Amino acid sequence: MPKSLSIIRLGGNSGLNPMPRRANKILVIRLSSIGDIVLTTPLLRSLQHAFPDVEIDYCTKPAFVSLLASNPRLSAIYTTKTLPSGGYDCVVDLQNNFRSHSIVRSLRSPQTFRYRKENWKKWLLVNFKLNLYGEYRSVVDRYHDALNNIERASDQPGCELYLTIEEQAYAAAILTSGKKTLALCFGAKHFTKRYPPKQFAAIVTLLLTKEPLQIVLLGGREDAAQAKELMDNLPNNCRSKVSNLAGCSTLMQTAAILANCDAVLCNDTGLMHIASAFGKMLFVLFGSSSSAFGFLPWHTPYELFELHALPCRPCSHIGRDYCPKDHFRCMTDLSPALIVDRISNYFQSTLRG
Repeated sequence: MPKSLSIIRLGGNSGLNPMPRRANKILVIRLSSIGDIVLTTPLLRSLQHAFPDVEIDYCTKPAFVSLLASNPRLSAIYTTKTLPSGGYDCVVDLQNNFRSHSIVRSLRSPQTFRYRKENWKKWLLVNFKLNLYGEYRSVVDRYHDALNNIERASDQPGCELYLTIEEQAYAAAILTSGKKTLALCFGAKHFTKRYPPKQFAAIVTLLLTKEPLQIVLLGGREDAAQAKELMDNLPNNCRSKVSNLAGCSTLMQTAAILANCDAVLCNDTGLMHIASAFGKMLFVLFGSSSSAFGFLPWHTPYELFELHALPCRPCSHIGRDYCPKDHFRCMTDLSPALIVDRISNYFQSTLRG
């Protein structure tokens, strides 16, 4: 017997096809990237909450399968190399680009519901500094807008990631038990989202004079050069207290380390959202980007460092490979001393607690 799916009218529907009264399967599409995929997990929870008997499949790029592989809410995971096929009662396209449209066209599905990216608002904010977003709304909420009549699950748990026993064991072997740990997620795909390694080194040096922390550098192989520069700028007495794990761990091993840290200092990057899935205290550095785009940490404590009054911000909604103004003040003017003060205060308060 087909399973019941109680949908009335979902946002993003063209209105050309009748709504299905009964359904077996839903496909969710989000092809990239790390943070965007993590931010879809509250929607998966809401789908399962509203339609507990429906099978939910997911399609993404191969590089990001590990983020979803252990998620118990999913029945199957497909990729751009092993595409889904056959019929779905509805498709939720959270990528909404040419590639995802092509995937949808290859399927038999009476309804497709799409995330509205509102690229025109991004363009106005980047090019004319005209913010039409209004009150802050997370991308998580905007994903849900595609399903505007769905009964949402409570979002108190935030985003979700599921670790294997092996990944948890890996993290336990890396970190010193009983010692306060700060993770530094110092990388980012684009230059203008990366706090300078020398200033990260200044933060680490100051912190270690105040707090007996173990500090781990987390990132991929592409971040190795920045990690080396950071380490090279540390005084000799600090280097032994910092573990450089950039490029040494898989994505989900890195997630397991984040799950076992006490706090995270990070750029606006995918690892920030991974850490948020474990409810970590985040100290977040925003350079060329803007919180208006909706990518602040979701339902986890955080402190944001950004220069509100800098007239050239934001210069891009995804980041740039260079500073268009040749001064990079959006990052270099973020004070290491202020950041250290806030992190130190946090660790002092948790020790008192």
